[in-house]
Amino acid sequence: MAVVKILYFASLREAVGCDQETLDVPDEAGTVGALRALLCARGGDWSALEGGRAVRAAVNQVLARPETVIAAGDEVAFFPPVTGG
Repeated sequence: MAVVKILYFASLREAVGCDQETLDVPDEAGTVGALRALLCARGGDWSALEGGRAVRAAVNQVLARPETVIAAGDEVAFFPPVTGG
């Protein structure tokens, strides 16, 4: 089990009703994709993180893919894609 800090930004923060949390992540949820699925399993508003939705992730402020491994003490951020001009 790994304790990680999870941050939620923009519309995701609004959907789930919090901007951050600290979570004990079980070993079987040790990737960004598995963590995202674990959070979605909460149901309700947490469906904003479902797999088919456009959600980006970063681990320790570096863009991450679903297969990126997370470890104890990591900071994982979820946010919608953004564009600039």
